[in-house]
Amino acid sequence: MTFRVAVLASGRGSNFEVLADRIRKTRDPAARPREGSSPIWEVALLLTDREGIPVLERAQERGIPGQVIPPDADRPETVPERMLESLSKAQVDLVVLAGYLRLVPAPVVSRFRGRMLNIHPALLPSFGGQGMYGRRVHEAVIASGARVSGVTVHMVDEEYDRGRILAQWPVPVLPSDDPDSLAERIHQIEHWIYPTAVDELARAVSEGREPSPIPRDGLHFHLGPLIPGSPGTGEPEFQPGPSS
Repeated sequence: MTFRVAVLASGRGSNFEVLADRIRKTRDPAARPREGSSPIWEVALLLTDREGIPVLERAQERGIPGQVIPPDADRPETVPERMLESLSKAQVDLVVLAGYLRLVPAPVVSRFRGRMLNIHPALLPSFGGQGMYGRRVHEAVIASGARVSGVTVHMVDEEYDRGRILAQWPVPVLPSDDPDSLAERIHQIEHWIYPTAVDELARAVSEGREPSPIPRDGLHFHLGPLIPGSPGTGEPEFQPGPSS
């Protein structure tokens, strides 16, 4: 079975691009970490809330249908209705947020409960919540004096950044960092971790169970020695603090 994934995005779409291109790797047995370890999934739909943004171009280049569903202040109830209609027509099994800047409507969360992921550019519960996204997160991390930031993948519920955490990876904050340099390193980690988390979600759904948290050694296995803190890089292993 191939799971059909919808990506919700509001910006450039770098994580969308990584996820959309993943199907080529999962169909290639030589590219799989373990033969038969994950069900195959593919990005079948892009939903966004904004016209004219780069992620729409990235979807078009790959032949993936993209639809814009903007907010409607006069008839807000139409937004979840239109989203659910689009997801149904595309026969979507899983929903993945990739820089989607709005709270997912409760009816959509309810329909896809346990089958929806988000990625956040910090170690939740720190630096999360409404209005905390993208550059704002990196600015807040640097302003706080934190020595460690990172990436969190979590299940989506009715609140911002409060769903059950599935995977985390710390990224050091260097003395020379500005928001752009920190964001660049975090993006690199996001692009490795997120497909691995979607693998686990698809595997869990196929087995009729809740997705399991991905341990650090499991991420080491999937991601290899190419990321900060991995064995063989010569870089220190950064551990989150108690508030992370």
